[in-house]
Amino acid sequence: MENIYFNPADLKHLGENVIIGKTVRIRHPERVSIGDNCIIDDFAYISTGLELGKCCHISSNVTISGGEGNVKIGDYSTISANCSIHAGSSDYRIVSLDLPSVPEELRFGGITEDIIVGNFVTIGAHSTMLPGVKLPDGFAAGAYTLIKKRKYKPWTLYAGYHAVQLGKRDNTKLLQLMEEGKL
Repeated sequence: MENIYFNPADLKHLGENVIIGKTVRIRHPERVSIGDNCIIDDFAYISTGLELGKCCHISSNVTISGGEGNVKIGDYSTISANCSIHAGSSDYRIVSLDLPSVPEELRFGGITEDIIVGNFVTIGAHSTMLPGVKLPDGFAAGAYTLIKKRKYKPWTLYAGYHAVQLGKRDNTKLLQLMEEGKL
């Protein structure tokens, strides 16, 4: 696999049958693990630690950032186009110098908290995830959802700026496949 934006051999782990677009940029490949059967589409940008489970899809134009933070995404999960996931962010309530362009000895402030995304999670297009989010298995967010640090229910759909709960997701077929040992 040829990639001008990072060397796949530098990844912490690269599973089998992985497809990574030629324009994917991974700033710290030594902090990134990608499970089997994953796809990362063109123009995705990853600049933090990432652990991607098996059979995941990161769509085009997704940004996963966070400095020293980490993002863990479970199996069979998808992040739709133009989403942004931030394990690190400025606090905005205080003046800080937490920018990566500032020399390390001058940096202060900011928020860094790991993000954990469960299995079978779907994040709709243009959604944003903030530091410290923990999403349970089966969570889904509609397009343009702001996902803040708070408690979410498994197998439930949320949408909008306030991530309003819209109802339970039907997981009957998925449970059947799991019982049959197909997943």
